[in-house]
Amino acid sequence: MIRLHAAISPGEMRVAAWDGVRLHDVALSRAAMPDGVGDLHRARISARVRAMAGAFVALEGGVEGFLPDSEAALEGEGRILGVRIARAAQGGKGPRLTAKLTPDEAALIGTGAPALLHRGPDALARMAEAYPDAPIIIDDAATAAHSPRKAELVARAFSDELEDAWEALSAPIADLPGGAHMQISPTPALVAIDIDLGSASAQRGSKTHTQGEANRALLPELARQIRLRNLAGAILVDLGGMPQKKRAGLTPEFVRALASDPLKPRFLGFTQLGLAEIVRPRVLPPLHEVLTGPHALGLAALRRLVREAAAAPHRALSLHASAEIATALLADSAAQTDVAARTGRHLPIVSHPEWGAGRVSIEEHSHG
Repeated sequence: MIRLHAAISPGEMRVAAWDGVRLHDVALSRAAMPDGVGDLHRARISARVRAMAGAFVALEGGVEGFLPDSEAALEGEGRILGVRIARAAQGGKGPRLTAKLTPDEAALIGTGAPALLHRGPDALARMAEAYPDAPIIIDDAATAAHSPRKAELVARAFSDELEDAWEALSAPIADLPGGAHMQISPTPALVAIDIDLGSASAQRGSKTHTQGEANRALLPELARQIRLRNLAGAILVDLGGMPQKKRAGLTPEFVRALASDPLKPRFLGFTQLGLAEIVRPRVLPPLHEVLTGPHALGLAALRRLVREAAAAPHRALSLHASAEIATALLADSAAQTDVAARTGRHLPIVSHPEWGAGRVSIEEHSHG
């Protein structure tokens, strides 16, 4: 049975659809860096751009989003209108917007300066909607009290096995059936996936047949990894060892493997180089963007800090980190407040400009 496990830690909420053996879906929310998807705004058209078939729209705080022509009548710069964020900001570009609102949303717009009127769903709300029959397990009483439906409150929502499965999603390599693995290489233009069959190609039989069967067997797991990691945009897959002229025969299997994905990715066929082409809509940021970087590393360190502080309340602990990580954490007031609330004491964050990027350490300091 799939259950929704919601692990709440300083600055973030991690939610996993987990059946006790494998992950089916994941979601992540951070108070200091919300993705914004679903947020309702009162906005102002700042610039009509006919060449781009849309308009730039001013949101609260000086943020600009893009609203396509297909979403609203965009004549009249300076016009006030209601919009919802349909796609998170990406690659230095602002969020994609929609002006197609429900009557209740439209009634909230009113007049005045651009403003955020209502936050979109968080990670738990999104997952609860996607898995309406899944029991919810939460390790934080305040979050459980506001759960979309009745939740079981536990001391720890993520088991060691679930933590390991979550952590594996931040690695650029994933195991596939039969001893194969995939290497994921994101670029600004596309995501490249290279398949290495490894021991999967060492079975008896002709080389061509063996490689074809090995690639066919791994496609469901390949599709699952694409969904779990929220890979999006243009995705190119280089299958393992299989002759180019034989790859088109896997088209039906590719289509079937992608069919259960709620974002409805499209399999476009194979390039002349034999690369499988997939396009998957980008709505939320991919995991390789949100599970890496100074802020993500710092929040992971805070999780460890809180666990160690709870296990040894007599110890005076502090988090030491490279300047990039320390700066990111010191700017996240919500995470700092949460650490103090969970531990009942101040646990200092110490910056070390001389340390290499990514270095963190939990240390015991003197009370004096």
